[in-house]
Amino acid sequence: MNRTYLDHNATSPLRGPARAKMLDVLRAAGNPSSVHAEGRAARALVESSREKVAALVGGRARNVIFTSGATEALNLALSSHWRGPDCAPARLLLSATEHVAALEGHRFGERAELLPVDANGLLDLTALDAALAREAGPVLLCLQAANNETGVLQPVAAAVDKVHAAGGLVVCDAVQAAGRTACTFETVGADMLVVSSHKLGGPQGAGALILRDAALNCSRPLIRGGGQERGFRAGTENVAAIAGFGAAVDEAIDHLADEEARLAALREQLEASVLQIAPDALIFGSGAPRNPNTCAFAIPGLPAETALMAFDLAGVALSSGSACSSGKVKRSHVLAAMGVPDDLARGALRASLGWTSTEADVAAFTLALQQILARIGRKTAV
Repeated sequence: MNRTYLDHNATSPLRGPARAKMLDVLRAAGNPSSVHAEGRAARALVESSREKVAALVGGRARNVIFTSGATEALNLALSSHWRGPDCAPARLLLSATEHVAALEGHRFGERAELLPVDANGLLDLTALDAALAREAGPVLLCLQAANNETGVLQPVAAAVDKVHAAGGLVVCDAVQAAGRTACTFETVGADMLVVSSHKLGGPQGAGALILRDAALNCSRPLIRGGGQERGFRAGTENVAAIAGFGAAVDEAIDHLADEEARLAALREQLEASVLQIAPDALIFGSGAPRNPNTCAFAIPGLPAETALMAFDLAGVALSSGSACSSGKVKRSHVLAAMGVPDDLARGALRASLGWTSTEADVAAFTLALQQILARIGRKTAV
């Protein structure tokens, strides 16, 4: 069976140039910390990829810290041990719709506060103002550029202005946005950005925390040992994965402008199909700016667990939301924070497009949806 893959927010298929680069690296030996020729060759590959990842977000190569993925990068970033030139945050603020890697992985303990979002999933900036006014000292704010479940684009630049005026720092989770829409230090203004390789068509197992300013420092890194990555992240670098990461970034940068428009057009086709088949369907976050590739929706009377199995049997891969819940279909904290009723949230499905997506994929999705609704005896509009 020919499969239709519409789950790029979970992971994007490996791009050809990334696979080729990784195979080349795996044929060679060399620890990038060694001084012999093999080690220097490995180091050159790491540093070349560092420059490419920095270019993705308009940063500097020396400020890119390679990690095992975005989860580790967020765990490293969300700590009170970070210090700026004039800032030592004592409390953490997070939007209620942040990824679980931020909500569960931060190192602030009880010194963390969740900020509400509106019905479209946008951060309540008035609540941010109130939280900043309550704090006697600087804070660290964590805010996604694009939500992984709904694709909603947060007002990061506006939030950054408020936090910086109060003397704080901002970590922006750019995992879903980087390489899919304009998301750079210049556009969002954050102090740290988190990106992931496998969301861009690179290999799983590589990510990066990127600092805006080299003056930022962490007195207690998450992983300590040999001092690699300028002491921010100990352990021998995963050269093959990092090289594949760099190759995928190259591809994403080269096609960014065209790809953003292409994916937005495909998403519009997909959403039009959903609403034509089921006019009572709800598109989550549709009243806010969204990532061009993401559509989260629910059709009353269609449970997500039933739908996912039926789509899978029809050869279409979708998700019910985040892919970080041990394969379980469960209540979305994102939709709960948006005030979505339980019965509708239980039917939430997510189609996320990417570099492999085509009009044929949208057509296959549309046909599968019609057949699934007919099978459960639900009348459709077409």
